[in-house]
Amino acid sequence: MMLIPRQKTPDLTVPLAGGGTFDLASESAERGTVICFYRGLHCPICATYLKELERRVDDFAQRGIATIAISSDGVERTQAMVDKIPAEKLRFGYDLSLEKAREWGLYISTSRGKTSIGIEEPALFAEPGLFLINPDQTLYYMSVQTMPFVRPHFSELLSAVDFAIEKNYPARGEYNGPV
Repeated sequence: MMLIPRQKTPDLTVPLAGGGTFDLASESAERGTVICFYRGLHCPICATYLKELERRVDDFAQRGIATIAISSDGVERTQAMVDKIPAEKLRFGYDLSLEKAREWGLYISTSRGKTSIGIEEPALFAEPGLFLINPDQTLYYMSVQTMPFVRPHFSELLSAVDFAIEKNYPARGEYNGPV
C-alpha cells in the first residue's frame, strides 16, 4: 500500500514512554502532528537526529503542531533513548509492530549484529520515516528512507510549514490516476 497525500493515513496507536498512549486519531493539535519514526536505541544517527527534534518541539508547538518519535523498540530500550538524549518535551512511542510500520510505508531491515556504539540491532526493525499528518489524519508530508543517512532537516520542515501556512499551500503528490 502506498500512502497518498490528502488521503487518510493508517490508524496509529502506541504506548508512550513514561505512561499513557499515543493515538493519532485522538491528537488535537491545531495543525497536526509530526511523526518521526526512528530505527531504535542501536542507532547513533537516530540519537543525534532526535536530539535536534527535541530542540525543535517548541518551534513546532508554536505553529500548532504536536511531535512524537516512534520505534519498534520495547519500553526499556525506548526509555534508554529518552535518557540518552535527554528528552524532556518530545514524546516517545514504542512497540511499533513491523506490520504497522509496513502499513506506513517504512522499510524493514535485518540485524547486522552490534552497531558502532556496541548495541545489538533487533532481528528486524523499521528504517526512518518523517511524516506531517493533518488534524483530520490525512497525509500532508512524508519522507521515508532505506537507511539511516541523509534525513530531512527539521529547520527545513519548519520553513516549509511557515510557507504552507502563509500561502495556504496544499499537500502535493495527491494524483493517483493513470499516467
